[in-house]
Amino acid sequence: MSDFDSPADTPQPSGHRRSTKRSRYDDSEASTPRDSSPDELADHQPYRSRLSTRRDSGPRRRAHSSDGSVDELDHTYHERNRDRNRDRSSSSSTRDSSHSSPRPPSPPTYRPLKLNYQLKFILKGHRKGVAQVRFSPDGRWIASCSADGTIKIWDAATGKHMRTLEGHLAGVSTIAWSPDSNTIASGSDDKTIRLWHRTTGKAYPATLAGHHNYVYSLAFSPKGNMLVSGSYDEAVFLWDLRARRLMRSLPAHSDPVGGVDFIRDGTLVCSCSTDGLTRVWDTATGQCLRTLVHEDNAPVTTVRFSPNGRYILAFTLDSCVRLWDYVSGTVKKTYQGHVNKKYSLGGAFGVSGSDGFIVSGSEDGDIVFWDVRTKDVVQRAEKAHEGVVCWVDTSPGSDATVVSGGLDGTVKIWVNIPEGGEVVDGMNGVKLEQDGVDADMVDVKIEDRDGYDDTLRDDASMDGRRSPNRGRGRNGNSRSHDRMDED
Repeated sequence: MSDFDSPADTPQPSGHRRSTKRSRYDDSEASTPRDSSPDELADHQPYRSRLSTRRDSGPRRRAHSSDGSVDELDHTYHERNRDRNRDRSSSSSTRDSSHSSPRPPSPPTYRPLKLNYQLKFILKGHRKGVAQVRFSPDGRWIASCSADGTIKIWDAATGKHMRTLEGHLAGVSTIAWSPDSNTIASGSDDKTIRLWHRTTGKAYPATLAGHHNYVYSLAFSPKGNMLVSGSYDEAVFLWDLRARRLMRSLPAHSDPVGGVDFIRDGTLVCSCSTDGLTRVWDTATGQCLRTLVHEDNAPVTTVRFSPNGRYILAFTLDSCVRLWDYVSGTVKKTYQGHVNKKYSLGGAFGVSGSDGFIVSGSEDGDIVFWDVRTKDVVQRAEKAHEGVVCWVDTSPGSDATVVSGGLDGTVKIWVNIPEGGEVVDGMNGVKLEQDGVDADMVDVKIEDRDGYDDTLRDDASMDGRRSPNRGRGRNGNSRSHDRMDED
């Protein structure tokens, strides 16, 4: 917001009368904050223009009376002139206050964000660690994937288990929802990507194959016609979903690709890797438009565009979450307070009322919430899971519901409860005393498959660093990758 110049704030030369010209509007670039973050507290207030006081510029005349001397008349003139000036000044001040708009009130003091997320449902059924959990775009469904090789669909309002999707030959590392909430894409350690009907639980006939290593991250384009995938083979693939074919292969990184995401208009894709780089790509040309690297060069495991598309949220293995302005290539905010040294953790943006927050899992079992503006930890759900909280997601809209998945194999749903309230079942209003689990959600039959070992690979390393791990199925072989020179 541009500022107005105020005569009261402009020093005047001594002996110089205040100008009668109206103050001018300053529309220079210096007065307009171009790259300010939406979460920064900036006090840009327009200054009120004042009407200048009208002055009498005519020559001063002596008044003569028939019954007074010159000295008396001169004294009388000065007395009357002072009275006249006082009256004129008073009336001018009255006109000024009546014609000028009142000074806008100062902005209210920022009230710290208050959150009180409490556990509502515990969803059981996965037999091994949960790698990712995702809300559908319409907020009605939750999908979870696991090292047990399955994807499960849950009702977000009731916690009811709806379907189990089976077909991958190894652990499933990543899932993504189509914009219409009717299709789920899944990426697996079997190097393939599958598409599933939500309503039937059946897989589409065509499997997307092309990666030479584990498929680690997926994201749909906003129109649903493209899919981006990141893999341990260090490449980023763009898929044409109408033709079910590979559109473009981007030689993106020199280490495994940890995360990918589409911007809200579909024109850009971001990717990250344990090589410490975050890159922004033009989806039409495949050109790398920007490379972001922090001075600490910490491995980047997950990236997400902000809802307004102006920033990228990057999760790194130095226990930091950084908000990047990718246009200027600078870090706007750094959020700390969780533990992330070894595993590839995921989080999300959320909204509570009109205030924004960021939420992430932690390797100590906590879920951590930050105020977007102040970077303060506004809530910590301690021991939310037994062990690492691998992934956290938020539902669309205000007063977001939160879902989490962990290495303990459970999926948990959290709701924000006002002070003095209590957690209630969304269906019948009865306070929950037990886990929100149906009997058919616990005893899920998982057949053993020959040809792979889906135990956790805690001993894998890359250039001396612990391998990012979401509790997925692995083949047990350690892998190292040669590092390339950074851009």
